[in-house]
Amino acid sequence: MSNVHSSIQSDAQGLESSHTFFNFSFFKVDQKWRWLNDVTKQESAKEFISILESASSDLKYRSYSLVGLREDADFMLWFASDALEKVQSVVARLYRTVLGKYITPTYVYISVLKPSTYTGKAESSFLKGEKPFKYVIVYPFIKSREWYLLPFEERRRMMEEHAMVGRKFPMVRLNTSYSFGLDDQDFMLAFETDDIYAFHELVMQLRETQVSRYVVKDTPMLVSIYKPIEEVIRDLG
Repeated sequence: MSNVHSSIQSDAQGLESSHTFFNFSFFKVDQKWRWLNDVTKQESAKEFISILESASSDLKYRSYSLVGLREDADFMLWFASDALEKVQSVVARLYRTVLGKYITPTYVYISVLKPSTYTGKAESSFLKGEKPFKYVIVYPFIKSREWYLLPFEERRRMMEEHAMVGRKFPMVRLNTSYSFGLDDQDFMLAFETDDIYAFHELVMQLRETQVSRYVVKDTPMLVSIYKPIEEVIRDLG
């Protein structure tokens, strides 16, 4: 995985200079996988990992485990690429592996990284090659149509209040991407932190901001734990 992390950093500038698409793919493993003998599972894991490693020139990825945290998902692959076709190609190849025959997608979200309407910044710790925090909390986010009909200055004022709450929690960093016209939600949010309780407090305080009046949906909230792909597969049993 160290080679993947170094490639993320070296290629970050190239990705950020073009459109960068995110794909958050959550998978559930068939319980029959756990009954396979250890040798078969080990060889199957190598095959699966080799697909991801060989694709590192086309996209970047991080792997996370949800075992014991959700009943509807066991692991997540977070992809970043300059083309959705590249992500599709890799996932299709993963499905053709032995392990791929035992996994089913339960949530799949796509989005694009772009400058914020209110700050003009487009930031992602993922693309910067920064070390992943222990947890990532991913969820789709939808605002009401009434929000978009408000005067821009009024929206910006409320977003500044929203941001002020976020600044009270520097141990939580945010990756915001946009899904308009690409998926069913408006935004995809991926919060990273080593302190999951801090994120809990952050969300509670955000509920009290004016922006929350215009939130239509911000679930499912999918808490995942960052691990190298070898450990993620080992967690599957």
